[in-house]
Amino acid sequence: MKNVFCNLVFLAMLGVCTSSFAQDDKDDTHTIQITIPEVALLDIEPSGSKNISLAFTAPTEAGNPITAPTANNSLWLNYSSIVASTGETSRTVSVQITSGTVPSGADLTLQAAAPSGSNGGGTIANSASSTLTLSGSSQTLLTGIGSGYTGNGANNGHQLTYNLALASGAYSDLKYDASTTVTVTYTISDQ
Repeated sequence: MKNVFCNLVFLAMLGVCTSSFAQDDKDDTHTIQITIPEVALLDIEPSGSKNISLAFTAPTEAGNPITAPTANNSLWLNYSSIVASTGETSRTVSVQITSGTVPSGADLTLQAAAPSGSNGGGTIANSASSTLTLSGSSQTLLTGIGSGYTGNGANNGHQLTYNLALASGAYSDLKYDASTTVTVTYTISDQ
């Protein structure tokens, strides 16, 4: 009987010890999936009418040339970007005429101002572009864009200035029936 009692006590103690070992440890772990999306978005603001008109003015006195229009700076370039940690770690914005052609004797130029507005952050193109004479070939307008955003709407991002001028020494190439509409396309892409 004594053996049975000792065996029962031993089994009871073993059960207590086993249950204390089977309880939770002092710490535990789990995983959290964190996802950062790739972002490459741009638009031209204001969101209303983005279409502009640039027209030479006819002279009112014989013997004078036509007059170039005043530059137009009513549009703003906004963008948002998240780049990769390796490989393509910065982006550019390029521009080109994708439909129509500028009439012979005239030049259409574009410049993007240094960024303005207080609604942006991160790494954006921090300087003004050089003045580009637009054509059907893609040209780099802005460089050095990383993970950043300009802010949305007019008065944020890069103010765009379009200028229509007489091409140097090409007045004789002007033809009044060569008036046209051109489509200017902006593209944000990996550098």
